[in-house]
Amino acid sequence: MRVTAAVAINAFRESVRDKVLYNLVLFAVLLIGASYSIGQLTAGQDVKIIKDFGLSATSIFGLFIAVFIGIGLVSKEVERRSIYALLAKPIRRSQIVIGKYCGLTLTLAVNLAVMAAALYAVLASMAWGVPPGVRAVWDAPALDPALLEAVGLIFVELMLVTAVALFFSTFSTPMLSAALTFGLFIVGHLSGDLRNFREVVDSPSAAWVARVVYWVLPHLSQFDIKADVVHGVHVPIGYVLMTVAYAALYIGMLLAISSLVFSRRDFK
Repeated sequence: MRVTAAVAINAFRESVRDKVLYNLVLFAVLLIGASYSIGQLTAGQDVKIIKDFGLSATSIFGLFIAVFIGIGLVSKEVERRSIYALLAKPIRRSQIVIGKYCGLTLTLAVNLAVMAAALYAVLASMAWGVPPGVRAVWDAPALDPALLEAVGLIFVELMLVTAVALFFSTFSTPMLSAALTFGLFIVGHLSGDLRNFREVVDSPSAAWVARVVYWVLPHLSQFDIKADVVHGVHVPIGYVLMTVAYAALYIGMLLAISSLVFSRRDFK
């Protein structure tokens, strides 16, 4: 456990030194701030616009952070040949994989916290001085605590995407790993359509393949509750817990497979 924690802290330090990370976070914060100006152009819908824009920016730039840093956790060690120094120590390869993953997860948590704080700051400045009569017609208060539920599920989704990126990076090149991760992210949000694929095709074999793919791919659309939160629709805590449990099982499976693949990889 201590070894894994040391690897995680080292991975976190390497991630925060990456200039790309700062550029992405800064750009996301600027976009969240720009949403205030956009919201002023839509009378009566400014709060919704800012919330939707801010949550979308958090999700998109969090995705870029998860993918581009996640695929480099292993490949950079191989390119710099520092992997040999790690393997020479009494460290199991599974500890390296899990430690790298935990380090990037911590990096994601810090960056999402910064973006969430920026979103709340924009909403607070927008709501300042608004008459109570205007606030009464809002679907949800400007500083709605439910926003944290949406950010929390975005974080859980990005944890899953990070596990996917790390899995691909254990046996593939960085470019291919990024392409596969982005592709899986897109398909994961469209996986619900595969469930009804047999209703639009006449081939039983194609329907069976679509059904298998549906159960194998991660169902990422269930993590997206932005529309509900923006429009003040209550999201049951049971749904949130079930979604988190699903992600935990999927992440555990990916980390186990990644550790197995990495342990069998030959670096000679």
